[in-house]
Amino acid sequence: MDRYLASEMLPTFFFGVGAFSSIGVTIDSVFELVRKIVESGLPIDIAIQVFLLKLPNFIVLAFPMSTLLATLMTYSRLSSESELIALRGCGVSVYRMVLTAVMLSLVVTGMTFVFNEQIAPAANYQATLTLDSALKSDKPTFQQQNIFYPEYRDIPQSDGSKSRILSRLFYADQFDGKRMKGLTIIDRSKEGVSQIVVSESAQWNGSQNVWDFYNGTIYLVAADRSYRNILRFEHQQLQLPRTPLSLAEKSRDYGEMNISEALEQLTVERLGGDRQKIRKLQVRIQQKIALPFVCVVFGLVGAAMGTIPQRTGRGTSFGISVIVIFSYYLIFFISGAIGQAGILSPFMGAWLPNFIFFGIGAFLLIRVAQR
Repeated sequence: MDRYLASEMLPTFFFGVGAFSSIGVTIDSVFELVRKIVESGLPIDIAIQVFLLKLPNFIVLAFPMSTLLATLMTYSRLSSESELIALRGCGVSVYRMVLTAVMLSLVVTGMTFVFNEQIAPAANYQATLTLDSALKSDKPTFQQQNIFYPEYRDIPQSDGSKSRILSRLFYADQFDGKRMKGLTIIDRSKEGVSQIVVSESAQWNGSQNVWDFYNGTIYLVAADRSYRNILRFEHQQLQLPRTPLSLAEKSRDYGEMNISEALEQLTVERLGGDRQKIRKLQVRIQQKIALPFVCVVFGLVGAAMGTIPQRTGRGTSFGISVIVIFSYYLIFFISGAIGQAGILSPFMGAWLPNFIFFGIGAFLLIRVAQR
């Protein structure tokens, strides 16, 4: 029975993967690539390469949808041809029949996780680099504003405890991919003296592991808060940590990071202190974890709906699949936005659609089993 059900579902599943991923990549990428070929002179071989690099991202989205389509169409056909009734007459319960679909959905969940973690983010990032390189874009790969990096140190107290105080504060108005601009650095790392550096721009010197500051002023402040010296410069090298540059460079698009890279980015964003970015990234990380499990949810929903005794054709099953998919992703985007707004926790903002549709699938399955 398991082999028979699997053999019925797999062809429809692979058809759905091809169809949904083709439609997605065509709508999202093909028209834009054609426009760049015509208007910007993008070479056709580069356009094909970018197209292929974009494809894994849509395969990830197609896996859950194809799971729903395969289970719904297979079980609906078996129900309309009374094969499920025959199985129940042989003593096979509805739960046992649906178990096959759930187990296959778990396999697809693993495939989705691998694609979503190892293949799609790297492919998306490579597609961006390839496109920018081919178009010889003057636009920098990285561009950030309001880079804020505080550095702290622990001071031992007389009672043996430690107090955490600000050691250095780095702020830049923007980073254009090459230089930091509009910098203010408050440095309190040395005992008895503090310095304030105000500079028009700065660039990291990797060969010497120092920062090159340009057109600025250094204010030396004594322990009693009085000015000790003022130094104006056109070019000055200072030994400061490279971390602010890492803070700006690590900001990839969400679709170009796997969970590990996103967690690293979250650590960096927490140093910057932008609550909106932190919240958004927390929701996106949870969504990356929740997305593969949509396959199990859709497998349960599709199998449960398909086992309802009724006579439905392939067209009807496909239409129901589209409605379920649209409803799920509508709730997915709404709950994600609510999570980013802080009304729901990041976990609930990402997982709420899964819980809702899992509840619907379980309810339908119990109703069918009780008949």
